[in-house]
Amino acid sequence: MEDFLLKVSIMLVPGLMAITGHELAHGLVAFRLGDDTAYRMGRLTLNPLKHIDVFGMLLLLLIGIGWAKPVPVNFTNLRNPRRDMIWVAAAGPITNLILASGCGILLRLTYQWGGSMPAVLVPVQLMLAFGAFINLVLAIFNMLPIPPMDGGRVMIGLLPARAAMLLSKVESYGMFLILFLVVLFPSILGQIIGPPLYWGLETIIGTEVMGYLRSIPAFAQLRIFPF
Repeated sequence: MEDFLLKVSIMLVPGLMAITGHELAHGLVAFRLGDDTAYRMGRLTLNPLKHIDVFGMLLLLLIGIGWAKPVPVNFTNLRNPRRDMIWVAAAGPITNLILASGCGILLRLTYQWGGSMPAVLVPVQLMLAFGAFINLVLAIFNMLPIPPMDGGRVMIGLLPARAAMLLSKVESYGMFLILFLVVLFPSILGQIIGPPLYWGLETIIGTEVMGYLRSIPAFAQLRIFPF
């Protein structure tokens, strides 16, 4: 129970920020490109309660991979549906990369300043580390080229019409395939996500700061980081 409460205290705020930023970005870009569906449904908000999917959030807290309620987008309302779909889909992962980079920069700064008040900074550092981690996970996970994942929709927009039509037919059961991998074969998903995730963490956080994090007892106790 103590371990779970520690996980929730470190993971909850960065996790909510990651999924809220991701979904809000989709809605804002769609709105700018002609579709006001998300605006009319009250989804253009920073209120995380509007974006939370209970099962997806539970998985986020338990295994470090989850999702939010997708922001509704009517692609036929977009000014150039085929082209604009790419930007709408890519907006979420791009936002997660920006948030991950911001967490990494702040984490490096707290590491440099930490000599004077390390005990005060440790919880903040753990939250920033998880922020960098979960935003990278969401960016990479959502860019899997399987509709309805963002990467699948980007591919549909980039592929020739015939190939795009074939790939779009996967959307009706694509989410079941993703859930199948997440729940029953997490090791396969880990082999796909792991290499770019570790490279991203090394780039954003840095090997020196990663080594420092490993020395924090609570960091090992959390058991949510891949390093």
